[in-house]
Amino acid sequence: MQTDYVQRFLFEQLDIRGRLVCLTGAWQRMLEGRGYPEPIVSLLGHTTALNVLLAANQKGAGRVTLQVQGTGPVRLLVSDCTAELRIRGMAQFQPEAGSLKSGLTEASLLGDGRMSVTLEDLRSGQLYQSLVPLEGQSLEEIFEHYLSQSEQLESFLRLFADGGAVCGLLLEKLPGADAKDPDGWDRVRHLAATLVLDETRDAQPYDLLTRVFPEELMRVFRLHAVEYHCPYDPQKVADMLRALGRVEVEAILRETGEVVIRNEMCNHEYRFDAAAIEAIFATPQRA
Repeated sequence: MQTDYVQRFLFEQLDIRGRLVCLTGAWQRMLEGRGYPEPIVSLLGHTTALNVLLAANQKGAGRVTLQVQGTGPVRLLVSDCTAELRIRGMAQFQPEAGSLKSGLTEASLLGDGRMSVTLEDLRSGQLYQSLVPLEGQSLEEIFEHYLSQSEQLESFLRLFADGGAVCGLLLEKLPGADAKDPDGWDRVRHLAATLVLDETRDAQPYDLLTRVFPEELMRVFRLHAVEYHCPYDPQKVADMLRALGRVEVEAILRETGEVVIRNEMCNHEYRFDAAAIEAIFATPQRA
């Protein structure tokens, strides 16, 4: 059974495009060791699905970062996806008793804030960023608002996430859709609403799409694999400490007894004692 994928498709006769994402193993690796409560798992999963749906439509060597900042119990959601569909992500939240109780809407968990989508060209280093306020009761509504504002596209979005899987379906109505079939958008959107996203983890994407849209002519593109990529890299951290400078690093060492670097995005912790620090500055920085 194919999992950890994003599937692009197009209703050519309707001028409607779509993307379907399902993550299992890659998603479980992202959650590993984090101990997130269920509401955080759901929100981060929705953010990750959105991020992959966006990245799957990008061309060239780039990276898409989706970031949601709020004033509620959930302060930050970040998901990062490269053009090769390598993902990573994290959440920051207030763990106080009652602040993450079940039954709260996503809007209540996030509060006021904004969503940013950053497109980075890794070859030129150029960044393109879009910002929208958190308008809507769910990330689905917030993201549909983003698409209408930034790309002037009417969209249909469904998201699902639990500790085992992340799934998402996005349809976008292209500018010529009404001219090709005035009823096409409503018809396809109605059919899409019948999809139970939780079932996508147990179905092949092509079979699933043809079952949901049995009468519509679809072009289904090549399936793209998605993987979690956040390697443990002590050498990279050592290079960072060299760049910080021996005087400052040794000052931290004298004060705390060791130098601790925490990578929240990858859930990695790096610890360096006096011997390790001495070895770092005795070794030239890699090119």
